Parts: sequence; structure tokens; C-alpha cells
Amino acid sequence: MTTIQTQLDAVRHRIRVACHDAGRASDAVTLLAVSKTFCADAVQAAYAAGQTAFGENYIQEAVEKITALKHLPLQWHCIGPIQSNKTRLVAEHFDWVHTVDRLKIAQRLSEQRPEGLPPLQVCIQVNVDGGPTKSGVTPDDALSLAREVAQLPRLHLRGLMCIPEPASDFVAACAIFKRARGLFDLLNVEGLKLDTLSMGMSADMEAAIASGSTMVRVGSAVFGDRHSSSVVGRSGGLQPKIV
Repeated sequence: MTTIQTQLDAVRHRIRVACHDAGRASDAVTLLAVSKTFCADAVQAAYAAGQTAFGENYIQEAVEKITALKHLPLQWHCIGPIQSNKTRLVAEHFDWVHTVDRLKIAQRLSEQRPEGLPPLQVCIQVNVDGGPTKSGVTPDDALSLAREVAQLPRLHLRGLMCIPEPASDFVAACAIFKRARGLFDLLNVEGLKLDTLSMGMSADMEAAIASGSTMVRVGSAVFGDRHSSSVVGRSGGLQPKIV
């Protein structure tokens, strides 16, 4: 059994236990394995262990991996910030985007999504706790942005994503995540029919699941410590850059 398979099994166990403790079905939460800075071989090892959904922060690096692994039935999620000059790459290569926080970016993704591909699945990133270094629309502006994004062709608005500042303990983390859940519920009351609440990572997934997360984004608990940067190796996989 590979290290990645062992770590994936441990994360899946954590998710099942957290769902049980929250009184939720064991399959209520999707695991998104965050593979940023890890090579294509690591993604392939995770796929061999049953993982098919992968999250990437760095768009150019991700496109290289997506191309190298196009023979596998993988689902790719963009979970990093998107600059205007990178929207075409995202629209052409990814299946999901979690980080829409401006109408301009959503419009560009809509315009640049190829006709032959299914609609791009989209989450709106919300700065739920007002963290000064975090991206995301304010909670007060989320409803208006969601309504505008929902009208765009070639996009399918699925829900919300948040990355709050680290909390001091489980109770404090739950309090923050419940703000996102409350906003999610409000948008559904307003008729947006959302089904995805992307929140929780390696350190706080239990609090996120207790608060209603439907998708957790887990990197280090699956792949281990990250390298600072990567390049494409001769085999086509991404390898650690020696600096």
C-alpha cells in the first residue's frame, strides 16, 4: 500500500467519523484532494487509490498536469485566485472553479468556455470572516453577485466557497463556518438552488463538516508537505524544482 493510499484512507475515515458525529450521511461530503505543487505521478497514485477529484491553485502548473493526465477520467477544480489573463486557461481546462469573486471574472469564464465542453461548475468565494489577506466577495454582496453569475451562459452556479482565518479551537471554527452555512441557506431561500458548500481543509475539516460543508479541500493530509515550486520533468510529470 502506497503512502498516498494510506493517507487517503485516513482522511476518508476522518470524513466518515465527522459525518457520523454531525448526524449526516457518510457520503454527504466530497473529498477534493489538493494536488498543487505535487507531480503528476502523485496525482496518478491518488487516482489508483480511488481519488478522482483534484484541486489546483496555480493555473499554469495545473494545465501541465491536466494535459499530462488527460488519459485518466479526472475532475479538475481551480481553487486559486484567477487573474483576467488566466481565465481562458481555466475555462478551457478545468471542470470546476471555486474562486469567482468578481462579475468580470465570471463573464470572461462564460465567454471563453468552449462550446464542446459541459458548463463550468462555479462556486462564489466569500470572505466570510473579513480576513484582511483573504480573497472573496463580502457576505453582503454575495447575493447580488450570485444572481448575476447564475444568469451567465456556459456556467452552472453550484454554491459558495470560503477560506476563513485559522480559528483558536473547534467551537470558534464552527462559529465561522456556520456564517457561511447561513449565507448558503439564505441564497437558497432566495431561489438560487445551490448544492455545494466548499469549506474545510486538513486542519479544520471536522468543524467544517459539523457546520454543513459538502466538500472539503485537503492537501497536506493526503500528499504530505508541499514543495515550494515545481517544474515539468522529463517523464511529463511535475518534479520539485531545485533552487
